[in-house]
Amino acid sequence: MTVTADPVGQDAPSSDQAGGVAVPRSSALWVLIAGFVGLAAALTLTIEKIELLINPDYVPTCSINPVLSCGSVMITPQASLFGFPNPLIGIVSFAVVLVTGVLAVARVPLPRWYWAGLAVGTLAGTVFVHWLIFQSLYRIGALCPYCMVVWAVTIPLLVVTAGMALAPQRSGSRLVRTLYSWRWSVVTLWFAAVVLLILVRFWNYWSTLL
Repeated sequence: MTVTADPVGQDAPSSDQAGGVAVPRSSALWVLIAGFVGLAAALTLTIEKIELLINPDYVPTCSINPVLSCGSVMITPQASLFGFPNPLIGIVSFAVVLVTGVLAVARVPLPRWYWAGLAVGTLAGTVFVHWLIFQSLYRIGALCPYCMVVWAVTIPLLVVTAGMALAPQRSGSRLVRTLYSWRWSVVTLWFAAVVLLILVRFWNYWSTLL
């Protein structure tokens, strides 16, 4: 397996003859970290939800103020969209990501179809995350800090997995090469947009802290 340099001077994924994708060390580490952090957040949310079910008067550890309040979010229908707590989806999903990260760090070549499937799954997760962002901002009116951790790792994870899945096209597609070279700039703008929405939506509260 080989690793080639991308247009911005960083390692880029390449394909070996067996169809596996050679993952750059930085990308492999990011998948591992994203899986660990996301799984930890999902497990913590699940435990907090169980505590709340046992004791309705329980105050979750992430209920900090009127805006940053997990308790306000957990009791809403949006928190159990499919009839069970949303964090259970995160436990399963991030467990897969964590195992993938371990394999990638260990230099175990995974086939292109696997990365493509993971990228599609992460895309679905990203869409779900943005639906939750909208619900939190404009319907529930509160933010769940542990949920925000999941938001923070899902967006870059989509960029990384998409880069692995599109590795074979990077040698022939100018559009893919351009998107790949600007990927972290896109992530930065993406985060900035979400932060701006949060600041504007809850500015009446934030302004009282100044």
